Amino acid sequence: MPTTRSRARRTTIREILDTAIELEKRTMALYVGFVKAFPRPEEVRNFWFTMARHEAGHCGALALVESIVESDPRGAARTPVWFDPTTVTRLRSLLTAYLREARGGVGLERAFEMAIDLEASELEDVVVDMMKVVKSPEWRERAIQLLLHDLGDLSYMVERHTRNEALLARADALIERRVGGLGRRRVAARGGRA
Repeated sequence: MPTTRSRARRTTIREILDTAIELEKRTMALYVGFVKAFPRPEEVRNFWFTMARHEAGHCGALALVESIVESDPRGAARTPVWFDPTTVTRLRSLLTAYLREARGGVGLERAFEMAIDLEASELEDVVVDMMKVVKSPEWRERAIQLLLHDLGDLSYMVERHTRNEALLARADALIERRVGGLGRRRVAARGGRA
């Protein structure tokens, strides 16, 4: 079975920026819908609001990348991003289905399941990769920290507000996968030195 990296193709920031912004906005819209759908307890409402706000932050970061690309198109063209078109197709389909399902009303456990599915997508990796254009390790680190914080909060909320052990295990496995990926990125950034 081919790995994501082998299916991916090397592309430029400009080619995928609009797609990433669109997907982040749709994810944000789903989370905003959950803010309205789950006003109580306040802890749950605040969780969904924070998730929506972080998606808005991703849109802002991507807008910054867009401005940098427009001001230095040749420099941005030299920044490769690994992009798997099937990831975008899958995520777009998933968001369409989830937005439709959420409009009909879903329970909190199902909303958490949807969030885990979305946060497990490789779009977050693409957003972090795009931050290379900003040429600021602090921005990339902040994006990674926010992602891990969101995942930790998601795991906590699943544990606190459901009795679904399988869903909790998925949330925890996602955190472990992201932390492992972060370690590999840091090693690669240092030229392979541990």
